Amino acid sequence: MNLIVEHLPEALLVIGILALIIEVAILGFASFVLFFLGISLVISGVLMLAGVLPETVTAALWSNVILTGLSAAVLWKPLNRLQQENKPQAVKSDFSDRQFVLEEDVDARGLSQHSYSGVMWKLKSKETIPAGTLVQVERADVGVLWVTPID
Repeated sequence: MNLIVEHLPEALLVIGILALIIEVAILGFASFVLFFLGISLVISGVLMLAGVLPETVTAALWSNVILTGLSAAVLWKPLNRLQQENKPQAVKSDFSDRQFVLEEDVDARGLSQHSYSGVMWKLKSKETIPAGTLVQVERADVGVLWVTPID
């Protein structure tokens, strides 16, 4: 304990960097608590090394309380918004862009079927497509190929 107090700025920097590494690498920004704490520890250590803050445990405690609260107040909304901006993206499958001629009329009910790769697939479309039309697979769901006519 005496070693940490003697080298308090360096200890704050090391603990702060470890907290940031754990938050980012291991937890993957799941909770921002270690991130805010790590930022405050690093800033406190730098301020002590620069001589702005005294190298005491009390100064370290209060500066970290204030800096953690301040960083949480400033960065909470932007980081939370950044976390929630995951929009689902359409995945291209092996069936995408496959073209074939319909043997039966196709509509949204999925009564028509098409054999592909040894599997009978239900065919669905947002619009009614007559038999004999060249179509392209738009997307594939479980057991269903959604098709659109090719002009």
